[in-house]
Amino acid sequence: MMNKTTWGPVTQLIFMPRLFPLNCYLIEDEEGLTLIDACMPFVAKGIAGAIEATGKPLTRILLTHAHEDHIGAVPLLKEKYPDAKIGISRRDAALLQGDRTLLPYEANVPPKGGIPKKAPFTPNFVFDDQDRIGSLIAVASPGHTPGHFCFFETTSRALIAGDAFTSKGGLVVSGHMKWTFPFPALATWHAPTAIASARKLMELRPAILAVGHGPALVQPVAAMQQAIDEAHKRLERRQTG
Repeated sequence: MMNKTTWGPVTQLIFMPRLFPLNCYLIEDEEGLTLIDACMPFVAKGIAGAIEATGKPLTRILLTHAHEDHIGAVPLLKEKYPDAKIGISRRDAALLQGDRTLLPYEANVPPKGGIPKKAPFTPNFVFDDQDRIGSLIAVASPGHTPGHFCFFETTSRALIAGDAFTSKGGLVVSGHMKWTFPFPALATWHAPTAIASARKLMELRPAILAVGHGPALVQPVAAMQQAIDEAHKRLERRQTG
């Protein structure tokens, strides 16, 4: 089952497996469509149907991070849309290849979650913090993975946040365990880094917060602040307890 929600050039594709909701996003511009994230292989047909319904070509696939529940349909979509260029952050490009090696400045904690053992596809390009891609600004937001990125759509002021936040069962920062939906927290690399990234994202003051798992929030800044405060308090209790 797939539902859609649209804000200006941004369309959220919502897939609703019972325990693990999945979202990805189509961004329309003059060139065609950009897909942000690609969920799991079983949703490839639904994504392709949404693309075809626009009558526009798929020009890019951008990935927030290298976890399998965000990259799973990429090989099938690349087969169907061979001209689409695939982009991932320079940092998570290594994780995509199964390389869990940490950089000297990163927290000495092993990356977690569904990381491929070897690259299931080859990206066409990499991006860095503040790179402009069409109407999108790439925003580094490490924490869930070392190279996690979000995308800020400048026309609608929608923040496509990947797993930097999740809203299934209530808005939380990546790494803050919520037993109604614990999976993103269990897959988070480093919670303190995720909290710092969440603060950076809140400073963008998005009009819409569109996440990888759960419903989008309109005018989300107050909810983002509350989620950050809760995550910080929880982290302090863990560190002092």
